[in-house]
Amino acid sequence: MEELSPRALALSELIIGVFRANGALIAAGDDLARPAGLTSARWQVLGVVDTEARTVADAARLMGLRRQSVQQTADALVRDGLAELRDNPRHRRAKLIAPTPAGLRALADVERRHAEWADRLAARLDPDAVDAARALLDTLSAAIEQEPPHDR
Repeated sequence: MEELSPRALALSELIIGVFRANGALIAAGDDLARPAGLTSARWQVLGVVDTEARTVADAARLMGLRRQSVQQTADALVRDGLAELRDNPRHRRAKLIAPTPAGLRALADVERRHAEWADRLAARLDPDAVDAARALLDTLSAAIEQEPPHDR
């Protein structure tokens, strides 16, 4: 195995920390969403289409996810009556996904719990550190897009 340079090692440790934080956030999201009958994934998809119906492909791009995984979640939301498919005036086959009234109620319920939790969590963190971390994650995301690990 090739040895990492100090800067590559530091970045790798940051990436591992992001993976760990992502796992913790998904678990917390599932806990917040469960009382409303949602999962983190369903909450995220509803949150992307709550104010504007979108195609699954557009929702996936906004979320930084693969279309297939968002499609599975969208299908489950539709099956459970939390979202509906609408005709897309710009594309005959690519339907738009939008929340139903039940989906909007579930989303509002989760967002209320999220706001309370986020406020408690934010009280434990330095606001300047939060801003710096957000800026670093934005920069890291842009750098990854410019330097993918392989040709896409």
